[in-house]
Amino acid sequence: MDNPYQAPRGEILTPTGGQNPLTWKQILFSFQGRIPRRQYWGGSLVIVLIAAVPVGIIAALAESESTASQVVVAVIGIALAVFYFWSIFAITTKRWHDRDKSGWWFLINFLPIIGGFWALIENGFLRGTEGPNRYGDDPT
Repeated sequence: MDNPYQAPRGEILTPTGGQNPLTWKQILFSFQGRIPRRQYWGGSLVIVLIAAVPVGIIAALAESESTASQVVVAVIGIALAVFYFWSIFAITTKRWHDRDKSGWWFLINFLPIIGGFWALIENGFLRGTEGPNRYGDDPT
């Protein structure tokens, strides 16, 4: 008899896992499909790690008073912000899709106090819809 509390068994098909694997490019930049909690947390961690290096460069260059340094800081800052927000929106949208909700639920983050907690609980801790839903097959 199988233990219902046992972790699922199976091969990891990609670095992100799942039966319906997505590439890193799809995870970070596409708004289509579904991702499970593991990919949500992993993708979020990757975004933070990728953003850490440019933030360090910006911090070092921001202390300089030269105009060229300020231009570099502005360009790196804008590129980093675009990458960061696009990727966060894409990952979170796919996670809402896994919960069988529209990506527009991302806007709940802007509700004072409760919005961020609600999104964290729904996306970070609750399992997605079992089986296929209107956004695709079950990724777990």
